[in-house]
Amino acid sequence: MRGAEIKNEDVCILVPTLNEATTVGEVVRGFKSQGFENVFVIDGDSTDATREIAERAGAKVVVQQGKGKGTALRQAFKLFELSEAEVIVIIDGDGTYSPSEVGKLLAPIIDGEADLVIGNRFAYRGVFKLTHRIGNKFVNRLFGFGYGTKTNDILSGYRALTRDAVKKMRLERAGFEIEAEIAIEAVKRGVRIKEVPIKYDKRGGQSKLNFLRDGSKIAYTLYELTRTQNPIFYFGIIGVLFLLAGVLTGSFVVLEWFKSISHDLLTVLTALLVILGIQFFIFGLLGDFLVTLQKEVLEALRGKRR
Repeated sequence: MRGAEIKNEDVCILVPTLNEATTVGEVVRGFKSQGFENVFVIDGDSTDATREIAERAGAKVVVQQGKGKGTALRQAFKLFELSEAEVIVIIDGDGTYSPSEVGKLLAPIIDGEADLVIGNRFAYRGVFKLTHRIGNKFVNRLFGFGYGTKTNDILSGYRALTRDAVKKMRLERAGFEIEAEIAIEAVKRGVRIKEVPIKYDKRGGQSKLNFLRDGSKIAYTLYELTRTQNPIFYFGIIGVLFLLAGVLTGSFVVLEWFKSISHDLLTVLTALLVILGIQFFIFGLLGDFLVTLQKEVLEALRGKRR
């Protein structure tokens, strides 16, 4: 897709909401004033006037089926695939992100540099609680460690994706962990990722993100998907731990042997630890082969369907 082919009508703006009556109108009007007509609000059955205000502002409102941000985004992606738009922009409806910065997210796609663009909220040191800042840094470090891709804000609620990127992804998460899953799927499917600096303001209502509950879900999502999609890394870490334990016990056995002191049981334990470490490395290699084979088969099947 060449950048010259992307016009405002080729962009679909998606705003997931839940009780955002105080801010959603401003968000929708912010995009409409820039000439974006395809503005969709996916509402999670709000109990306030969110839907009415969004409609008056000019958005097309769809009531979400099920609960959770992940469920809303997956439903929105299905609607997007049925549309004629080439790019989808996702933005939270709580007023923390500015519609005026949408050009920053679209620019790398227009220039052919990326297929998924994520707004980095930490570039300008936005309004964050210390716990959220620490948690976000931990999640990004964990993601980089497991997938070899350095990021600063994979949990950002402001991002843009191409149609091809959306088609490649297989998303299953129902809650806030969907944002981490999108980043993981992007790496798995060879989708080019780029971050751009954006501003982040104080939200216009009560936060729906629970630090402990949702943070633990996000961390577990990263762990679970790393185990199944990056087995050579997952089993490799376990293998390294066993080998290190074997080296430590083995070193002690050798040092004691020079003193004419034998440790038969510890020698057996050392051998077992080293063997287990090597076996876990082999498990990782076999798992990586199976994952790669699965990807090739799925790609071949999708190619035939097209």
